[in-house]
Amino acid sequence: MREILGLICIFIGAAFMLISAIGVVRLPDLYLRMSASTKSSTLGVIFILLAAVAFFDHLSISSRAIATIMFLLLTAPVAAHRMGRAAYFNGVPLWEGTRYNDLQGKYDQKTHTLAGEEDSKFEGTLGDTPPIAP
Repeated sequence: MREILGLICIFIGAAFMLISAIGVVRLPDLYLRMSASTKSSTLGVIFILLAAVAFFDHLSISSRAIATIMFLLLTAPVAAHRMGRAAYFNGVPLWEGTRYNDLQGKYDQKTHTLAGEEDSKFEGTLGDTPPIAP
């Protein structure tokens, strides 16, 4: 039974990795590729490590696998966010099909700071409602 559960987890993890690889090849810009690769590959590695937990009956292997899963869950999204933010601030262009840019007009190139919502003008798009005045 443990072998079957381990194989199922490995196949699910491999499927997530395949989806991640397809996303990196097929998606049009850096931001979408980074999103696909981070989410799918993180889930893929997690399922493969869960297969190791299910298959091996040693506490040392299980504890290391669970610690690695926790580390991935904490660091992968943060790292992807920071890289995407750095790419945006360095002027990497968005895909021409991008419909909404939350940071447009809120970043000062000279001081490298973001304007707060109260400092920036509201440019509602896609049916957004203006913020409620205090």
